[in-house]
This record gives sequence, structure tokens and C-alpha cells, in this order.
Amino acid sequence: MNLGGEIVKGSGDCFISLRATSNWPEVSDRMRSRLIPVAVAAASLFAFIPTVDAGTDVKLLVLKEHGVGSAAQAQPYLDKLIGVAQKAMGWSSASGKYTTDRGEAQDYVSKESPQYGILSLPAYLAWKDSKKLEVIGQVTVANGGGLQYFIVSKSASSLADCKGAKLATDHDDKTFINKVASGGAFKMDDFDVQAMKRPLQGIKAVIKDEAKCALIDDAQLAALATVDGGKDVKTVWKSAAMPPMPVVAFPSADSADKKKFSGILGNLCSGDAKTACNEVGIQTLKSASDSDYGQVLASYQK
Repeated sequence: MNLGGEIVKGSGDCFISLRATSNWPEVSDRMRSRLIPVAVAAASLFAFIPTVDAGTDVKLLVLKEHGVGSAAQAQPYLDKLIGVAQKAMGWSSASGKYTTDRGEAQDYVSKESPQYGILSLPAYLAWKDSKKLEVIGQVTVANGGGLQYFIVSKSASSLADCKGAKLATDHDDKTFINKVASGGAFKMDDFDVQAMKRPLQGIKAVIKDEAKCALIDDAQLAALATVDGGKDVKTVWKSAAMPPMPVVAFPSADSADKKKFSGILGNLCSGDAKTACNEVGIQTLKSASDSDYGQVLASYQK
């Protein structure tokens, strides 16, 4: 079943809208949980945005590529955080968009000019210069994925055994994989790449001997235990650790507001929001800067 559409929830003039599309039969309970922390992190940010003048419309984009699950699952936690936001802030309107598709995110940026975003690392690197993004924070969530990459197989014993063979993966940003994730160990052209549409398809292709190897991330690796036959799949290569999803400011963000926003990120999961953050697995939410992403950015731009 395909889930899609816009969910709008809130009270008064404050609302958050989230859109998600997923293929539900492919998704385990553990993998579904990847969407919820990211959506709640977005709501957490709104809950404590410094007070803005009446009439200001604050918008935030959440782009979690390869995300799965339904935004509706996050709604009880969003309700709590939206209540905190409305009581504390009194802004006229605030909206957020969640998507797993970079093209859809691009359309939203072009049409809506959001002030802030939470982006998957590959999307941030691709957009850094063209959209003049500034890092103001970072978010780490349990089972969020994208923190490390792995090549797994049933029959191969090394990365060399996978080269030239079928490699199943839903990670389709070749520039990011070639320049950043691989660390120089391989290029995607070294394999017969089989493009997958859903997060668990690569793992299942290996289990069914439809592909010799699969390129997956840390959340997908953790999900191996939930897939029949997953115990037979072993890691033959792993990347270095990647930095978490960045919280970014777009050029439309007011400079004073941006500075205050960055300064309070470390306190967002305290007080009324602490329980909700704990329940959905937000591990860290803190201020950051472009320098925290300097190493991966330099690799990407080579």
C-alpha cells in the first residue's frame, strides 16, 4: 500500500505539515522508526525558534533520503511539541515539510523559500554551494541511517570479491559514494550496480542470490536481524563514520534569528520536550558550524 498525502495538525494558527511516501510491505517495525525521530527533531526545532514578529511565516524542510515509514506515526509526539511551541512562541504561522525525495525537496525550496532545513548528508553536500547553505546545528537519531556505509554479502569474503559482480543498493548518489563514503576504496563503476527502490531490497537480493553484494547504511545493517536469512549476510567492507544530519539555514533566514536559533539547539530536548525526544530516539541535537563538515565537504569537492 502506498501512503501519501499531506497531514496537517495543530491548534490556532500554528501547524506542521508533513508528507511521506512509503511502500509499507517492505518495511519492518525497526525500519519504520527511522522516520519518526527525524520528523520529531524538526518539530523540536520549531518548538524553540526565537520569537518572531507577527505575520512571519517560518518554514523548515526535512529531507531524509532513503527514509521509510509514515509521518502519521510521529503525530502524537508532534502534537506535544507543537503545544509547547504555541504556548512559548505565539508566532502567527510555522510549517514544515518532510520528504524522502530530493526532487520534491528542490521544488519546495524553489516555491516556498524555507528559512531552515534538516538534510541528509549527501543532499547537503550537493546543495551547499548552489543554495548557499550555512550549517547551524546537527541531529543524531537512533536508527536514522547515513552515519556509516557497508558492503555485505553471503558468498564474498572481501571487497575485491564484490568488484565486477552485481551490487544491489538504493543509495543512488554516485558522487557522494565515490568521493566521500567509499574513502577511495572503490568507485560505483567497479560493480554491476543493481538499483533498488526500497531500503530492504538490496539485503533481500543478496539473501535470494539475485546479487552477490549490497551497499547499505547503518540502519539497514541493523535491520538484518529482522529479515529472514539475514544471519547469513556478512560485512566485507565498511566506511569511516560520517557526520550526522546537518541543521542548515537558507539565505532567507534572518541573521539575528539564525544566530539565536543555533545557540539554543543544545537545549531543545529538555523541559517539556525531553520525554518526547527520548521516546523517539533523538540521541544528540546541538549547535554546529560549517567547520564540522569541512572534511567531508573537501572530499566531495575534489
